[in-house]
Amino acid sequence: MLKKYILFVASAIIALSAHAVDSSKVEKSFELKDGSTVYIFKDGKMAMEDKYGKVTPMKQGQVMETKDGQRLIMIGNELSRLEKILHGDHQG
Repeated sequence: MLKKYILFVASAIIALSAHAVDSSKVEKSFELKDGSTVYIFKDGKMAMEDKYGKVTPMKQGQVMETKDGQRLIMIGNELSRLEKILHGDHQG
């Protein structure tokens, strides 16, 4: 029960920090120990944003550790998908 409560609180904090993410396309997000954030889309694929807000590539199967000690395995590498959600379709 305590683990579920901690996960809920952590998810709420992450959700609040994910300021520009369209929640209708993202199922969950997790903050990693290094300060980056992994977004899991509704189809199960993932993308990562570094601690500076830059969309960052990850290798398929890469193991990542969340701040609360969970381990996630990278599935997909949806860079352009996350880029569109975070920054819209503007060209720079």
